Amino acid sequence: MNSREKILKKIKSFPIEKTPMPKFDVKAIASEDRIEAFKQSVKVVGGQAVMLKDYGTIDNLVTVLFPDVKRIATNLEGINCATENPDNFSMASMLNGVDVGIVEGHFGVVENGAVWVTQAMKHKALYFISEALIVILDADQLVETMHEAYKREEVYGDYEYGCFISGPSKTADIEQALVIGAHGAKAVTIVLT
Repeated sequence: MNSREKILKKIKSFPIEKTPMPKFDVKAIASEDRIEAFKQSVKVVGGQAVMLKDYGTIDNLVTVLFPDVKRIATNLEGINCATENPDNFSMASMLNGVDVGIVEGHFGVVENGAVWVTQAMKHKALYFISEALIVILDADQLVETMHEAYKREEVYGDYEYGCFISGPSKTADIEQALVIGAHGAKAVTIVLT
């Protein structure tokens, strides 16, 4: 018997008592104004959160915030400014060059400005290949913390893909040079309805 086998045998000989998981009730954060706190968190991570009522419609918002764009992709109903539906493309690479992608979020997290999105389209690439991403979110669907977020049923839904998006893509090297948009959208706008 070699040293490895002796060590493993010794480890296996010790009785292991099972300990139940403790119950956590985390209520660390309680914003006085969830919407304003969320908007501030989105700003801190490099994005912007706006109220739809300030623009009237998504079409008006796109015209005001992104006046010179040519390719606007969404599969959401009622958005007339869209120039293409991402579900009509056979390959995700055909979305390369999309100026603005418009998607829907399930809920937002106040503490970090993240929004939970799922693959509600043929190609999830739209979330990351668009130069700018607009996420439409119901303002009543804000939770305070990631602890609360992971208690939401939507996180464990039956779909192919889901992730949290928090502001534009960011990366930094060891010299602390921050690059925005290196691996995803250069701008993220959360539209609260």
